[in-house]
Amino acid sequence: MKTSTTSTTYEAILKTAYRLFAEHGFDKTSMAIIGKEIGISKPALYYHFKSKEAIIDVLFDEICKSITFVNFFSIEQYSKDNFEEKLIADGLSTIQSQTEDEYYSRIMHQYQALGYRNLKYMQKLIESLDGFTTGFHELLRHGVSIGAVKDGDTLAHAQMLTMIIDSMDNFMTYGFQCRYDKIWAKAVKSIVRGE
Repeated sequence: MKTSTTSTTYEAILKTAYRLFAEHGFDKTSMAIIGKEIGISKPALYYHFKSKEAIIDVLFDEICKSITFVNFFSIEQYSKDNFEEKLIADGLSTIQSQTEDEYYSRIMHQYQALGYRNLKYMQKLIESLDGFTTGFHELLRHGVSIGAVKDGDTLAHAQMLTMIIDSMDNFMTYGFQCRYDKIWAKAVKSIVRGE
């Protein structure tokens, strides 16, 4: 059974590794560096995680859980009267949450690069994007059913929204200064209004 101290140490390891991996990359961050940063010995670190790869896996699982569609969009809250406005606001909230974490984009690029070498990570990234496509598709079909969205190719529109969210995240990571709020709002309005 994990004690409070054990749980706190476990969380400190994950938090510190998250920051160090984002700042220095997976290859340049060792178990020794993580342990030193926290102030624990390597054996104490290995008590919690059998390897650096185990930390990388747990962090990735936690990140993927935090960025699921349902964490940002709740279909039940969408009505005919608020659909367009809420979809714009929820999409912008998704984008904003990613920009508030200074390490998020950098660590996701580490995982994307890892995905090219290890299909396990690529598959998890694809599942995450598929979750957004499925979620947007259900949301748009709901919009059609309540008369808030013009009937059309809801699957293609869902894929478009997923690609826009993902692309904006990538553009922000590279420091492109774009009018992300306007881009998102224009995409949503064109889909909702059938333009």
